[in-house]
Amino acid sequence: MARKGKKQHFSEIEVIDAGAKGKSVAKSPDGRVVFLSNAIPGDVVDVQTFKKRKNFFEGKAIHFHKLSEKRTDPKCQHFGTCGGCKWQHMGYEHQLYYKQKEVENNLKRIGHLELPEISPILRSDKIYFYRNKMEFSFSNNRWITEEESRSGQIIEEKNALGFHIPGMWDKILDIEKCWLQEDPSNAIRNSIKTYALEHNLEFFDVKRQEGLLRTLMIRTSSTGEIMVLLQFFKEDKLQREGLLNFLIESFPEITSLLYVINSKANDTIYDQEVICYYGRDYILEQMEDLQFKITAKSFYQTNSEQANNLYKVTRNFADLKGDEIVFDLYTGTGTIAQFVASKAKKVVGVEAVPEAIEAAKENAKANNITNTQFYVGDMKEVFTDQFIKQHGQPDIIITDPPRDGMHPAVVEQLIKIAPEKIVYVSCNSATQARDLALMKENYIIEKVQPVDMFPQTFHVENVVLLKRI
Repeated sequence: MARKGKKQHFSEIEVIDAGAKGKSVAKSPDGRVVFLSNAIPGDVVDVQTFKKRKNFFEGKAIHFHKLSEKRTDPKCQHFGTCGGCKWQHMGYEHQLYYKQKEVENNLKRIGHLELPEISPILRSDKIYFYRNKMEFSFSNNRWITEEESRSGQIIEEKNALGFHIPGMWDKILDIEKCWLQEDPSNAIRNSIKTYALEHNLEFFDVKRQEGLLRTLMIRTSSTGEIMVLLQFFKEDKLQREGLLNFLIESFPEITSLLYVINSKANDTIYDQEVICYYGRDYILEQMEDLQFKITAKSFYQTNSEQANNLYKVTRNFADLKGDEIVFDLYTGTGTIAQFVASKAKKVVGVEAVPEAIEAAKENAKANNITNTQFYVGDMKEVFTDQFIKQHGQPDIIITDPPRDGMHPAVVEQLIKIAPEKIVYVSCNSATQARDLALMKENYIIEKVQPVDMFPQTFHVENVVLLKRI
């Protein structure tokens, strides 16, 4: 029974589904949806709610009467506090099931689309240690876990190097071992923290905006190269060089050692000067016979092996014969454009970020690709009649927008340009479904292929092939 009041308690209810953003779904006795952050389908639980809306509650399982057969033991000691791997307590086969289901539900319920049979989700061979980029934050006031709080012990060491607590910009969870990036990632991070403590380097105070050590980024590549970037809040040449030299001596495998001095209010580096202290200012990534320079500011898919599979799906859907003009929208550093270039007559990549386009041109030159052209522009404004006249009518458009999807004006332009085929790559099937709904009078959906890029999380990529009616 539910008690009256803002917070309510439900006893022995079964978790029946997995919903958006990794939350699980149960039903209250009166039939309203209850979203839970710490249970999985098949669990039977007592629930304490903490938020009530007209049609649903949000709550937490406070007692488990029965554990789901879909459960598995999480490997990470930080699971449940760190928000990075919300599904690590669910077997991988079941993760795949719910990701596939989410794609299907979004396309049907949001887009109201007529669908072919959806291909089984493409699984990732690696389900741990698959990320090639990790970012960590320093803090002089680390997050105290529930276990530590209950113990009543006095916490003397307050410095942390780890991840933000979900929804809390000023709280950092100290991380001992992360299961997302291969070694020496953990060794590098832990060694930096140990060195900093031993040499009394100040960890950042985000509220007071003071301290020395701000953030750490580690990038790795499938070619075995390693980039380490340390962000300092202020310049202290003696302490900075001491730490950087320690890294060179301790980890000779580091290919690129960089730093940034950033005293502004936020820690984004895109408007900051990145200084190369040791090695190159980039690492090399390999995909088939192509190489890509990855700089500190480069966007590159964070699961290298599965990115290769995602781009193969994209290329297969395009089914190029060699005489087609292809437009690649939101091309970033031109990875997809170059991946399909050998099968096309010409590929025109468009991206709003000037630095990304410069990197795309450099990579194409390094790969001896001569049939790609890259342009900077706002996607909703670039496709003028003059642009089409200059580059030719595209036979195929590939689009890989950010999570927000495409601007309605871009969708209008696609319909106006009317290519024979559109291949839509998406990291958010909800906004993808919204965009596809705007095109359903002009295009039919021929193929749908979900791709799991991020095991242990609820995120899923999806590729859709559209053909003009």
